[in-house]
Amino acid sequence: MGEITQFVAMPFDWTSDGLVAGEPYKCASPSSAIDRAKGYWQVLGHAGAVAFVRTGYPATKTTVLRTFGNVPKDLPI
Repeated sequence: MGEITQFVAMPFDWTSDGLVAGEPYKCASPSSAIDRAKGYWQVLGHAGAVAFVRTGYPATKTTVLRTFGNVPKDLPI
């Protein structure tokens, strides 16, 4: 079985508890994950967003592709 790779964009919003992660969105490619994350932040007005890639099953390695706006330093991914 080949290695599974998922490209994901995830928004962040301010709440009374601080920055909270939104629903992750699976994308078709690294560039689409980056574009989606940028849209979450710039167009839809979230506090920030991150694009990342997960490799393996279960996810064994996570690599951040790009961050936009306010995201926690210790990302919950």
